[in-house]
Amino acid sequence: MSTTNTTNHIGRKVSRIRELRGMKQEALAMELGVSQQTVSNIEKSATIESDLLAQVAKILGVTPEAIENFSEEAVFNIINNTFNNNSSDNSTLIASSANYLPTFNTTDKLVELYERLLQAEKDKVSYLEELLRNK
Repeated sequence: MSTTNTTNHIGRKVSRIRELRGMKQEALAMELGVSQQTVSNIEKSATIESDLLAQVAKILGVTPEAIENFSEEAVFNIINNTFNNNSSDNSTLIASSANYLPTFNTTDKLVELYERLLQAEKDKVSYLEELLRNK
């Protein structure tokens, strides 16, 4: 009986990284401009075209190499080495949390949110002006 080595199943790695990022398939699909079913099929694929992998990696905030070399064992090792569960106080958790750096620029996200809110308000004003003109 022959068994195949599925340790480098890129689709599963994309799925795990997406899940660790707290992202749903629908959100990834929207960012890629495809359907949720397409994302599901991508995550079932053992290999992914390099262009698509680069797009997915960018959306997930990692490099294509990070996806290709992703290892859950390494993630668990990092967690185990970062958080000391035997500590009677929360000093290790607090120290570890202080070193957390998001993979995105928070200022850019705030500006993006502000611009979307501002555009929504401009759209409301133009709609109301149009209603007044038509009266």
